[in-house]
Amino acid sequence: MFINLKPLLLGALFLALPAFGMSQTWNHEGGTLKLDAPPKRIVALNWAATETLLLLGITPVGVADKTGYSTWVSKPELPDDVANVGTRVAPSLEAIAELKPDLIVTSTEMAPAHELLEQIAPTYVISVYKPDSRPFEKAREMLLVLSDILDREGRAKTVLANINQTLEQQRDRLDRAEVTDIPIALVSFQDNRHVRIYTKDSLYQAALDSLGLTNAWPNHGNFWGFASIGLESVARIPNSRLVVIEPLVPGLADSLEESPFWTYLPPVRNQQIYQIPSAWSFGGVHQVKSLAVALTDALLKGGSTNVR
Repeated sequence: MFINLKPLLLGALFLALPAFGMSQTWNHEGGTLKLDAPPKRIVALNWAATETLLLLGITPVGVADKTGYSTWVSKPELPDDVANVGTRVAPSLEAIAELKPDLIVTSTEMAPAHELLEQIAPTYVISVYKPDSRPFEKAREMLLVLSDILDREGRAKTVLANINQTLEQQRDRLDRAEVTDIPIALVSFQDNRHVRIYTKDSLYQAALDSLGLTNAWPNHGNFWGFASIGLESVARIPNSRLVVIEPLVPGLADSLEESPFWTYLPPVRNQQIYQIPSAWSFGGVHQVKSLAVALTDALLKGGSTNVR
């Protein structure tokens, strides 16, 4: 099914607060944010927030785990001159304070208590990933709320319309090729015998739904949207295609080639192993678009018996 963004966009317009010129407030997971003007110097303490700011055309002055973002997320691209403020789980309060931010964006599970951050600058807390959340809906909420805070509502509307259009285009490509019938198992290798398999709780599920594809894994995962399983569990879902998400474990292709167990798996025997570039599974709305395009390209190209 398609993810119809129009009702949310219209709702956001009707609920929008008056233009800046007076103090405005926004409720969030840590309390209330009050601002007199759109912030200019913003620090993002998780990658979903970093991605969202970049989508809105805002370059943060500081981010947590800058190198990791460039490795695992990569798009939207983070400029080189953005400061690093430590790790996502333990950012440096001193490094944040030195940047003199007028807004800090964080989540409850990835950073110090917001009370400490509030001593530095106004702080907005939103968690895309937490128990019983729907990651794509929460990521979309983050985009819309930050666009309101930053006076970038028009940019958010354009971003969401572009994502919706891209998903529709990829769905049309798959429908015309008639390759949506076999379920998809989305995995990331941890070693040559264990994978993370992405579940119906994941951000990736939004891409599968929009493309008309079925998730082959029937069970729920953790609130991050995955389950860690052995490859033997993949054998229990014989009627499926195995889509492997980069980056790969070093030497993985050779290890699998020498494994009798690997060659036993139905997707291997049926030449239904597909490999796609990384799309950050714990990110924001842009990752759904990236995954949809990569997955469509891979399915249309055709499968093989191993990763490359």
